[in-house]
Amino acid sequence: MKLRFVGTGDSAQVPRFGCSCAACERARVLSSHRRGPCCAEVRVDGQRYLLDAGRSDLAASCERERPAAILLTHYHADHVQGLFHLRWGMGEPIPVYGPKDAHGCADLYRHPGVLAFQPGLKPFRALRLEGVEAIPVPLSHSKPTLGYCLDDGGTRLAYLTDTCGLPAETERFLRGWRPDAVVLDATHPAGYAEPRNHNTVPMALEIIERLAPRQAWLTHLSHAVDAELMSVHLSLPPGVALAQDGLECELAWPRPGSVAENMPWRVAMATRDG
Repeated sequence: MKLRFVGTGDSAQVPRFGCSCAACERARVLSSHRRGPCCAEVRVDGQRYLLDAGRSDLAASCERERPAAILLTHYHADHVQGLFHLRWGMGEPIPVYGPKDAHGCADLYRHPGVLAFQPGLKPFRALRLEGVEAIPVPLSHSKPTLGYCLDDGGTRLAYLTDTCGLPAETERFLRGWRPDAVVLDATHPAGYAEPRNHNTVPMALEIIERLAPRQAWLTHLSHAVDAELMSVHLSLPPGVALAQDGLECELAWPRPGSVAENMPWRVAMATRDG
């Protein structure tokens, strides 16, 4: 399984419009510090699956390589806005899965075009796609929201955004499922007083400690997190890193007890072209 972070920012993105904080000014000068809408993609057995669809240039990337399916966490604009252009495309329908949400994005439902919206997924009921099983799990957010537990038969990845903490039943499931890798919402810096819809960085680290994956990435990061990290050193636990737009990771770990068990996982930076 290959994971690529297409976007790692919150809804305001980095740089944030009109903001003159150090992180936003840096991102205007250095494109490597920009953060687009939070979304990712996984590749399994030659198939490309999208996790959310917030990139405004989504249609261009899908024209280069048509996705086998799109898995939506929820229907907030920064996670679905790329679909408004993509839907007017041509060719074979693209399956789109997501939570049951009567409101969702109503115009997309009425005029889906090339998008083949599937019935709302039921939490903890496995969805079997070519090369991978996806188990949707409930998250704590202001709209019906699902994380996805992806299993290609060798590696288990839990993609968990947007959320503030984890529902008890989701954490119980994850601790039993035992993900190899976790991607987790960490929108707010440590000093954020009243998180409601998104984790702070310390909250995310506590969840990761309890789940104990081999590797974890923090995503859905705001400009405030980047700005704080420019002035305060953040010591992350071993195996935990901040996600970056364009970061591509091959998720493959040797079986326990093998000679290569302690060899590091492989990471390569990809271009930020969608």
